[in-house]
Amino acid sequence: MYAEERQQEILRRARTVGRVDVVTLAEEFAVTTETIRRDLTALERSGMLRRVHGGAIPVERLGFEPELAARDEVMIGEKERIAKAALAELPEDGAIIIDAGSTTGRLVQALPVDRELTVIVNSPPLATAMATRPNLTVIMLGGRVRGRTLATVDDWALRPLADLHVDVAFMAANGCSVAKGLTTPDPAEAAIKRAMIGAAQRCVLLADHTKFANTYLARFASIQEIDVVISDTGLDTGVAAELAAAGPEVVRA
Repeated sequence: MYAEERQQEILRRARTVGRVDVVTLAEEFAVTTETIRRDLTALERSGMLRRVHGGAIPVERLGFEPELAARDEVMIGEKERIAKAALAELPEDGAIIIDAGSTTGRLVQALPVDRELTVIVNSPPLATAMATRPNLTVIMLGGRVRGRTLATVDDWALRPLADLHVDVAFMAANGCSVAKGLTTPDPAEAAIKRAMIGAAQRCVLLADHTKFANTYLARFASIQEIDVVISDTGLDTGVAAELAAAGPEVVRA
């Protein structure tokens, strides 16, 4: 197992259980405790874990929200497969919303060059990535830019959404469950996400399997408001069945 694969599995376990232990991890992965400590240090530097005595805990348990750059460096293969699967939900032409996020950013990279689309975003980096594409008309929502997620929020982003109607909204979430719905740490960002869903005829959630083990401060949608959930094969089959029973189609890419 490569170091990156081991670190992703350590992160998955930390988010599922709430804590990981150095000695236990070393035994299970058949490596030295020094190797595990280096893995935990790397995950801490990326903003995903916080070291504690004898192990580490996910930053979510401390109320932290990882920065976009840190989130973009994990689950890369899974996010790319999710983005590829999401292409099946694109309209032949028309308008879409792409929410700010690391997985939705992979969708931006994968958008086809032979389809005329109007794309509404609340992320300056995503708008810049699409701005020179001749087949895309890009509309950037204004407002305050959150440094942690590089998403625009507040009234200048909210007001235009009230007058827009799009075919599909491709949404991101920090947490998702049938019981608690879709959640995110920041109430201002939750308000934008809620307005995006309200402006769309259909809504597609792009979320890797780790998002289904967490719940955050601000809820912005119920699972029943989502038409399609696209995750990866790491999504537990029982969780997938529970989601599907609540309403949305579930795709494990």
